[in-house]
Amino acid sequence: MKLEEIIKKEILGQTAYPIDSRTCRVKLDANENPYPLPAGLREKLEDGIRAISFNRYPQAGSPDMRSAVAGNLGMDEDMILVGNGSDELIQILLTAIGPGTSGTVMIPTPTFAVYKIVAVNTGHTVIEVPLDDRFDLPLDRMLAIISKESPTITFLSYPNNPTANCFDEGKVRAIIEASPGIVVVDEAYCNFSKKTFLPLLEQRDNLVILKTLSKVGLAALRIGIMIAHPSLIHQLNKVRLPYNLNTVSQVAGRLFFDNEEDFLLHVDDIIAEREWLLNELGDIDGIVPYPSDANFILFSCQGDKNSVYEGLIQRDVLIKSFPPSGPLQDCMRLTVGRPEENRSFIEALRDVTVP
Repeated sequence: MKLEEIIKKEILGQTAYPIDSRTCRVKLDANENPYPLPAGLREKLEDGIRAISFNRYPQAGSPDMRSAVAGNLGMDEDMILVGNGSDELIQILLTAIGPGTSGTVMIPTPTFAVYKIVAVNTGHTVIEVPLDDRFDLPLDRMLAIISKESPTITFLSYPNNPTANCFDEGKVRAIIEASPGIVVVDEAYCNFSKKTFLPLLEQRDNLVILKTLSKVGLAALRIGIMIAHPSLIHQLNKVRLPYNLNTVSQVAGRLFFDNEEDFLLHVDDIIAEREWLLNELGDIDGIVPYPSDANFILFSCQGDKNSVYEGLIQRDVLIKSFPPSGPLQDCMRLTVGRPEENRSFIEALRDVTVP
């Protein structure tokens, strides 16, 4: 058997999504919530897990959790699709849409890498549009592409990962209104931006919104949520695997939406720490932080970025470093951690950037 003859050429030409497996005392590389579940919530989750019949399949389609989501958001249940993280929902959407229509996917860059990876793997043509020098959408260029190419799907991360900013709201609305295809607004970090396009769903049937519970304390359970027009959700359910979300995750998802305020207890603390970090980073020579609406910060390093990164590793601090080419070649990304973690990071960064 010759794999190169049977594996898609698009797959052969890729490398697997990179995950840094190194462990450090201060782990600030993955945009996770740094706070563990409060004891009361953990006890409720453990009670729910004890009631599970592990010899039985999960509820197909997660109806109880969908009901909880719908009630929390004030939406109809038939507008909700639940997945194994937002990644699976992106895959379901791209599997169902095209390329039998136009099969063109438009994404601004840099952005969340999974959009392009899954689009390529499902046979779509990807049009990448570089962000402007403020990491905002180049509206005129994107509208021109919409007019000429009629993209089947456009992905907009809001706030954008890895640049951390929310795109101009008016530009996002203009793209949604001009697009003949689907526009996905990925609101994975909306709890830290306090912004959402949910109210626009009633007016635009081509709008799809993604949310996740990974950034608010349940990253281990991979719970993603899609909100869209009922007719689209109906079609996507044909692609969704029957038991796509395990029972433990369904229990945890219902628990979140029944106790949202308790889960979001530390959001304002994280936002306050984000502002502290932005101020501290701005005071370090050679470091340029960019504005953030998320739970992470992008910053550029005007010196030898690799030596700074490795110096942090040697001091037991792990953050995200970007490849040595492309628009973020001089940049690194920092997750906002607990106060003691953030101070350890700043201390280590000052140490490795001193001439």
